[in-house]
Amino acid sequence: MKKAARIRKMKVPQANEKYGDRLPPGQVLTERFPILHEGEVPVYDMTTWDLKVFGKVEQEITVSYEDILALPQKQVTCDIHCVTRWSRFDNTFEGVLMKDFMKELGIHPKSEYVMLHGDHDYTTNIHLHDLIQHNVLLAHSVDGEKLTAKHGFPLRLVVPHLYFWKSIKWIRGIEFIQEDAPGFWELNGFHNHADPFKEERFSGEDLDLPDDEWEKKEYD
Repeated sequence: MKKAARIRKMKVPQANEKYGDRLPPGQVLTERFPILHEGEVPVYDMTTWDLKVFGKVEQEITVSYEDILALPQKQVTCDIHCVTRWSRFDNTFEGVLMKDFMKELGIHPKSEYVMLHGDHDYTTNIHLHDLIQHNVLLAHSVDGEKLTAKHGFPLRLVVPHLYFWKSIKWIRGIEFIQEDAPGFWELNGFHNHADPFKEERFSGEDLDLPDDEWEKKEYD
């Protein structure tokens, strides 16, 4: 059974009023950090690892991990929300803000549509407006420690205002594309935009999603 179809069958948790507007509808708060991904965890030779910016830009660039660490570093403390119904408050990520990344490297997009590429052949789409929000960053660390391999080492995107599948692990490419196009999960039943406070979980009809899917996963 496809993941979207399986998640749609979950029991929807009841709203918890003590969290007010901070916890999106249909979410359950956890202090753990579930591990969810498709495929094997990549293993890298960091002497050859790179991140490419390409497509509809004035100039394509390729940067190394050391290049990213040399850029201005910031910390962002944010809540994260997974489409499988878990939320985790007050995560502190460290890395390079996307707006700073683009400014420092002179990236001038000729399109407002972006396809993010990660290993292994994972993609997700995002609008440029969402990509350059004040707290969106390329993260190498979380809560004072380097990312583990299962959480996206060496680099992942963090987009706090969208469901966490948009926060692509193992990011390797930022491609500016002429027109919006769906990525991996968007092609498999998930919403194109993914705002958790609007419950933009799925494309098509709004069906039930169980509250225990994430409880069956591994944790770090």
